[in-house]
Amino acid sequence: MRSGPVLAIDIGGTKLASAVVDADGTCHARRSRPTPPSTPTTSPSTTDRDAVELLDAVVGLASESLHAWAGSAAAGSQPVVALGVGCGGPMTTGGELVSPLNIAAWRDFPLRRALRDAFGLPVFVDNDAKALARAEGWLGAARHERNYLAMVVSTGVGAGIVVDGRLVDGSSGNAGHLGHVIVEPDGRRCPCGAQGCLEAETSGTALAAMTGRPAAEAPVELRRRTGRLVGRAVASAVSLLDLRLALVGGSVALGFGEPFFTAANAELAERSRLSFAAGARIVPVGLGELSPLLGAAAVALGHPDPGRSAPAASSGPS
Repeated sequence: MRSGPVLAIDIGGTKLASAVVDADGTCHARRSRPTPPSTPTTSPSTTDRDAVELLDAVVGLASESLHAWAGSAAAGSQPVVALGVGCGGPMTTGGELVSPLNIAAWRDFPLRRALRDAFGLPVFVDNDAKALARAEGWLGAARHERNYLAMVVSTGVGAGIVVDGRLVDGSSGNAGHLGHVIVEPDGRRCPCGAQGCLEAETSGTALAAMTGRPAAEAPVELRRRTGRLVGRAVASAVSLLDLRLALVGGSVALGFGEPFFTAANAELAERSRLSFAAGARIVPVGLGELSPLLGAAAVALGHPDPGRSAPAASSGPS
């Protein structure tokens, strides 16, 4: 487990954010900006213009946070000891190569190496939803839980899963892609190529495509439908993994509010009929809008993962 302030970066399909986060979870020098638009790369070349422009935007934003921290009274003589990143997936182990479905310019992009070269710090990268699970176990609504999932319903949809006090990584670090559980077999085509994925039916991108308006303007019945489909996917995870708590964040879920969560819990109760799953619940994340940055910081600091003292060695600097 590392101690000391870390630079935290959240890379999403809609927004980039950065901050310096100290060991007790206080965020300093928060900065954010929209994610630059991009088009798909024709090859995994790091010289692709959109890919480099996006990296420059990330580095520039994080540099602003670093400079603001260095000039603050809170900094004192404390050096930033590491850099943590939450980024959409999929990705190879440790974020060596990232291919976020909602960031078209990055395909097999060497994110960890690029950030290490830019900042000269140890860099730790994980999926943004797994980072959320870390944050909620560290400081949020799962602080006293050993079995839970935390999910993001935003531009994309994903989850981080904690079982027996350990964050589930999977063979390549991509465990938790709940957004690609099929909830409507004859539903919309997903960016992953499958049909009827939760992400294809409930993400902000999908909702905007369905209505022709921003997801925030979705009518109440669509908000309820989104909740029902999330509840359906969570029910599968609850029965598969013997969980009783799902924490949900992201701009879509939190923005939709009560109609979303009421519908999600009704669907979860209807679909989870095994005795051990009775009483499972879906609740908002405890850290609100800070959860992505605290998640990125938790990746760098090694939280929560009580079963391990730090992120896997493959996530660290080479």
